[in-house]
Amino acid sequence: MNLTKEKIMKTTVLIATLLLTSFTAMAENIDLGKSSFVWKGSKITGDFHTGPIKMKKAKLDNGKGEFVADMNSIEDTTLDGEWKKKFLGHIKSADFFDVAKYPTAKLKVEKIDNGYLYGKLTIKNKTHDVVVPFTKKGNVYSGELGFDRTKYDMIYGSGNFFKNLGDKVIADTVTLKFKIVTK
Repeated sequence: MNLTKEKIMKTTVLIATLLLTSFTAMAENIDLGKSSFVWKGSKITGDFHTGPIKMKKAKLDNGKGEFVADMNSIEDTTLDGEWKKKFLGHIKSADFFDVAKYPTAKLKVEKIDNGYLYGKLTIKNKTHDVVVPFTKKGNVYSGELGFDRTKYDMIYGSGNFFKNLGDKVIADTVTLKFKIVTK
């Protein structure tokens, strides 16, 4: 077989291009501008608060990755003015997310399989396993992660820790609805 320098160079470039294309296809970079993350907490009466939260960084690569939430960015879309300011101050306080001490929360994705994401959720330096169902259409993943806030030292208003709260009981489950758009 007579290989010229030109044929060797073309073959090397072709192999490098194929390897790079394969690697890029396996890596899924998140477009945070098009993605959305919306939390929701509620009382047993059905009243609720909801709003967006921003990610500081997000990465998925071959079924593994990490999402880091900026807890200072948590917002509420159900209130206005003074009440909104008071509410946000309270959920950012030590009664809930304690953002002064814990400015981020993290979801470490360990595996994605058959419409489920398996990972570890860390809030206030407490880490617990999570399994999150999702749907995928094209480059968009959507679903809802629910977590028990009391496992992360947020017991304020929980009927499991305090008695005689009446209609002031706050549900222990907080949800995070997500739409993740990959590039």
